[in-house]
Amino acid sequence: MWYNNQMDKYKPKEFAEMLHVTVRTLQKWDVTGKLKAFRTPTNRRFYTEEQYLAYMGESEKRTENQKNVIYARVSTANQKDDLKNQVAFLRQFANARGVIVDRVVTDIGSGLNFKRKHWNELIRESEQGHIHAIYIAHKDRFVRFGYDWFKAHLEEHGTELVVLNNEDLSPEKEMIQDLISIIHVFSCRIYGLRKYKNKLKGDEDVAQILQDGAPADRGTER
Repeated sequence: MWYNNQMDKYKPKEFAEMLHVTVRTLQKWDVTGKLKAFRTPTNRRFYTEEQYLAYMGESEKRTENQKNVIYARVSTANQKDDLKNQVAFLRQFANARGVIVDRVVTDIGSGLNFKRKHWNELIRESEQGHIHAIYIAHKDRFVRFGYDWFKAHLEEHGTELVVLNNEDLSPEKEMIQDLISIIHVFSCRIYGLRKYKNKLKGDEDVAQILQDGAPADRGTER
């Protein structure tokens, strides 16, 4: 820990870990004035113990109106046993730490799908400041790609993503299904482009444009 001649000063990385946010979030809070950093004579940012206590006090006040939510997801309906296992595991984790779970949210759908109904509702509620923390068994259960962006986005709205990273609850089979979905999407796109290209070849007007750079006017002779 970095003290700089006093016991209550912290580097941005240390302070971010204490608040369970990212350094990037601290930087944004500094710019917007939500949580201003102090500066050393060499213009290095630092934070104090007083700021930590003040933040935690405000955080406790916020939790009175915010909810702790468990989020669990599986890809298909025949994985309902896996869904129950996720919820049970997350409840056990929360109970062991004295965390009161206000709600359990579940989805059945691919982690590649951003149109999951309950997931989108949870994102909106977080953006409205109603969610204190979301507990998930593995980050892939929340979203397959772009997790870091969503984590930073939710933190900016006061929502913490608590990830247990339990590999047993992120089955390899589900990841393989997602990879197959990606391959299928790109295969369809390649096929569509080839079909479109063949169609263009048979269009005389388009061929003329490609050759001369101007529309063909077959009704006028020069």
